[in-house]
Amino acid sequence: MKVVNLKQAILQAWKERWSDYQWAINMKKFFPKGATWDILNLAEALLEQAMIGPSPNPLILSYLKYAISSQRCRSGLLFPSPAHFTDEEAEMVSYSTVLTAISKFDDFSRDLCIQALLDIMDMFCDRLSCHGKAEECIGLCRALLSALHWLLRCTTASAERLREGLEMGATTGEKQLTRCLQQLKKILSSTKNRALLHVAKLEEVSSWTAIEQSLLKLGETFASLSNSHLQSQAEECGVLIRSIPIMLSMHSEQLHKTGFPTVHAVVLLEGTMNLTGEMQPLVEQLMMVKRMQRIPTPLFVLEIWKACFVGLIESPEGTEELKWTAFTFLKIPQVLVKLKKYPQGDKDFTEDVNCAFEFLLKLTPLLDKADHRCNCDCINMLLQECSKQGLLSEVNKESLMAKRVADRDQSPWLKSAENANIQPNPGLILRAEPTVTNILKTMDADHSKSPEGLLGVLGHMLSGKSLDLLLAAAAATGKLKSFARKFISLNEFTKNISNENSKAASVRALLFDISFLMLCHVAQTYGSEVILSESSTVGEVPFFETWMQTCMPEEGKILNPDHPCFRPDSTNVESLVALLNNTSEMKLVQMKWHEACLSISAAILEILNAWENGVLAFESIQKITDNIKGKVCSLAVCAVAWLVAHVRMLGLDEREKSLQMIRQLVGPLCSENTLQFYSERVVIMSSILEHMCADVLQQTATQIKFPSTGMDTMPYWNLLPPKRPIKEVLTSIFAEVLEKGWVDSRSIHVFDTLLHMGGVYWFCNNLVKELLKETRKEYTLRAVELLYSIFCLDMQQVTLILLGHILPGLLTDSAKWHSLMDPPGTALAKLAVWCALSSYSSHKGQASSRQKKRHREDIEDYISLFPLDDTQPSKLMRLLSSNEDDANVLSSPTDRSMSSSLSASQMHTVNMRDPLNRVLANLFLLISSILGARTAGPHTQFVQWFMEKCVDCLEQGSRGSILQFMPFTTVSCGTEARDGRCGGPVLPLRALSSISHIPLRWMRRELAALLFGVGE
Repeated sequence: MKVVNLKQAILQAWKERWSDYQWAINMKKFFPKGATWDILNLAEALLEQAMIGPSPNPLILSYLKYAISSQRCRSGLLFPSPAHFTDEEAEMVSYSTVLTAISKFDDFSRDLCIQALLDIMDMFCDRLSCHGKAEECIGLCRALLSALHWLLRCTTASAERLREGLEMGATTGEKQLTRCLQQLKKILSSTKNRALLHVAKLEEVSSWTAIEQSLLKLGETFASLSNSHLQSQAEECGVLIRSIPIMLSMHSEQLHKTGFPTVHAVVLLEGTMNLTGEMQPLVEQLMMVKRMQRIPTPLFVLEIWKACFVGLIESPEGTEELKWTAFTFLKIPQVLVKLKKYPQGDKDFTEDVNCAFEFLLKLTPLLDKADHRCNCDCINMLLQECSKQGLLSEVNKESLMAKRVADRDQSPWLKSAENANIQPNPGLILRAEPTVTNILKTMDADHSKSPEGLLGVLGHMLSGKSLDLLLAAAAATGKLKSFARKFISLNEFTKNISNENSKAASVRALLFDISFLMLCHVAQTYGSEVILSESSTVGEVPFFETWMQTCMPEEGKILNPDHPCFRPDSTNVESLVALLNNTSEMKLVQMKWHEACLSISAAILEILNAWENGVLAFESIQKITDNIKGKVCSLAVCAVAWLVAHVRMLGLDEREKSLQMIRQLVGPLCSENTLQFYSERVVIMSSILEHMCADVLQQTATQIKFPSTGMDTMPYWNLLPPKRPIKEVLTSIFAEVLEKGWVDSRSIHVFDTLLHMGGVYWFCNNLVKELLKETRKEYTLRAVELLYSIFCLDMQQVTLILLGHILPGLLTDSAKWHSLMDPPGTALAKLAVWCALSSYSSHKGQASSRQKKRHREDIEDYISLFPLDDTQPSKLMRLLSSNEDDANVLSSPTDRSMSSSLSASQMHTVNMRDPLNRVLANLFLLISSILGARTAGPHTQFVQWFMEKCVDCLEQGSRGSILQFMPFTTVSCGTEARDGRCGGPVLPLRALSSISHIPLRWMRRELAALLFGVGE
């Protein structure tokens, strides 16, 4: 079709004043179906006709804008729904042809035409895309380079005309020039556009030379202008253009890794949510990450310290700050001592620690902020602690301390007088650690010999923040469980009642109350697992354990107010009601406090019923609540625990009196006739009650003012935004984390909340979808490191879901194979291997205390998913064997059972009743099936990546790798593979060896040993 006919069609449309939509329909009638508009130069023809006069033709320009909009609609970028565009109308012009047509217009004196062309360019310059062959993509790069050259010439011409006063007015000239500069900046501000220009520069060297010459001319022209604002705008554009040739070198500098978000997040997770955890699992997890990511030891130690300081800086004031201080100054040095025992190569570990501190000293802003937050020289204290543990030599310690002192001298604000009277938390924590040991020894003594002396020790612990300091120090050093057991023993001791006088009764009441409150506080701050005795322990269960498990409200725990635990002996209840209602204050002598705590719930129910039926007046209720909280605060705690469970079961119009009673119980008693340490006990009671009531107050939209302690007692509670879908919250918080490149403490708590709210499958599946959406290599690598650390919230269950559900679903559904292409496919393979290795190396140990119990329905029963009876095919194998005639569906792996696929040594050494072992065996069976199938595609490439990562993460000389679950038909070692005599699929060991840098001879020996139980 000749171009002249196209011009005639455009002119006819103009003469008959067709609308843009009519024009598009009629153009399809004039030209044969399937005609390529770019070949016909539609964009150039439209612009040529539109720019004939001194001003552009608006009707013909509307045709071009419509054609451009059809391209944007096809990409889903302009309209919510492109339904009113047919497939034949889409992509009438490409962005490259429009840019090329614009760059051919060179009459810069026609202001209105220039303005129209800039408007057209503005429609799509920030969303350039290309759908087609590689040549078309290169064409877009060249067209953008031409458009940039045109814009520079246009800007220079406008500046010259303004300088020479050829414009009708200075204001008009400045507007025109400003418009050109704005368009330049909009194009160059996009990293994607600059990348396209970089490609074009490599393709068109001569064109880039012309760009550089135009840039020089532009600079000379602007140097003679008096408008400084326009000069600065032009300079910004010049800087962006000059940065294009060095984009790759800048990018390579960014890829030089000095930060490791996985290590950072693992340390943050441990410090934020698992201070009481044992050190060895943390050490093994950190070493696993170090090996998998091949992190040099100095940078590895540096990342640990960086994470500690970041956690310390961003921790909320109060208990969380003390926990982070104890973690940093007490636990991490002990962790490094354990890391020192691992083989580190030829270099001494103390030299690596010294090198890490040298790097850390260069992060002056981070250290200054930490010093300001802690009101001390943190590095100084940390160096002394590391020196005590043998992690630093005395010479290196002194040298590092001197360097930090010199840096601190440059920041006088760190030594301000207003902070001089505040005792730094690190110093308090370090002094609290030996105090914990002394208290444990004191608690071991016979309580009956000197209860008053013991009460004095406990009273000292309650003052100020002493209790939280001691608990944090005990948690960081692994002594908190012993601490809790001592207080349970003390609480049990108060059951013993002899012929006591009023003073002895007061002491016994205080010992019961303080031990009860401390145990509640420990359970809420560090988890109830710390309180519970070992399952193997025989004998009577202590009172507090019984009460905590059956009556104490906790996050995610729903209590039944009609449970038998709330319905004790009626005689005790009646006597307690009479005691509360008829006396002016609680009696202490011969009082059985544990029975009173168990009876208070039924007593409160009786009192509440009497109040609701008008038998008791509000004044009587006030007297009763004053009696409850007047002597021992633990009675108020037990009463509120039942009221919280009771309120949950009531309707909206039935809650008023129950909530009013809670209000009466949470406030302190304004009376002088109280027992010793009352104000200190009330502070702890208020914190306990605030935690207990948080959920029910939110559900009932009720506000209760708790006595202020001067700090946020629940800093990480209620983090999810209201009225927002949790999937939207998950994707947005992951996008934020991915953009930042690291996980902060708040994000960890949000992820943890979403994990428990949505379940393991929902959580893992949606995050994997987010990973598969990424197409930028550096972002997929970052996403893998971040996702691995996020999955550490519950690595065992996430791994079962990932390997047992999500990967098989992706590998067996041909409609999803496209999502497994590189780079997201490579990233997912790496993530799967990392999770599998971490879970397999640690699943024999105890689950972390931070991994809260979930309902069984959250995950499928893996024994039924992958049955042990080999005569009955599992779900996965049934899925693989269906539709065998369909080339897009994987066939059954030659009807072999799991038992026959595994070697004899594997079947005897691997416990196949373990869910993780079962999932791994079935995954490798699926991999074997894919390698032997007739269909190749992204899923087979994914399998290769998965196997490469498995071998890549192998430790030379190690045993117990996940590769032991591979069926022996998958691997052919030695001459069978070389001669092609192996009947099954062949795993290319030589390729894996070259990629993973592991000697081929060693790989053959190790895989043979793993799979067949034989040596070389």
